[in-house]
Amino acid sequence: MRLHVADHPLVAHKLTVLRDRETDSPTFRRLADELVTLLAYEATRDVRTTTVELRTPVAAATGIRLATPKPLVVPILRAGLGMLDGMTRLLPTAEVGFLGMIRDEKTLEATTYANRLPDDLSGRQCYVLDPMLATGGTLAAAVHFLLDKGAEDVTALCLLAAPEGIANLREAVGDDDRVGVVTAGVDERLDADGYIVPGLGDAGDRLYGVV
Repeated sequence: MRLHVADHPLVAHKLTVLRDRETDSPTFRRLADELVTLLAYEATRDVRTTTVELRTPVAAATGIRLATPKPLVVPILRAGLGMLDGMTRLLPTAEVGFLGMIRDEKTLEATTYANRLPDDLSGRQCYVLDPMLATGGTLAAAVHFLLDKGAEDVTALCLLAAPEGIANLREAVGDDDRVGVVTAGVDERLDADGYIVPGLGDAGDRLYGVV
């Protein structure tokens, strides 16, 4: 499994403000959006392209465009929706699917409750949006779900990750180098309730309020 931790002052600055419990929801949403765009830049380094011939106002030239089939962006409901605009801003031609997964707070196991994805993902590069890689159960289930549908590779974008979640995801996917994670930071640990420490709290609640 590929792991990339973004190392940039702007990433660190935005993540610091996200962590602050005094940051209100509108500011949290805006900064999460900006941070995801920075992570998307790193996550799409291996996006497939094709060579094209064109003419500039001056002369003929060779360039590249994104190849088909188009990349597929998959936010995990509900918190992943807060990352969608930041991702599609950088990758506007991508298609978007949705995956609803819920974690049992006792067993920490994830189950699927909603699926708006193509039946066949053969040859597709998928980018999963999930703010917190905590226990890794939700993300592992999502990755397997996409790979089972034929996805060529799956890269997850996470605002934060815990060492336990990274280890659990590695164990779940084994030596499969089709799977990658791009995150803004790896924190100290999980607490007894499965929350990242020091973390930034519940990403969904901070994005949208407690419902």
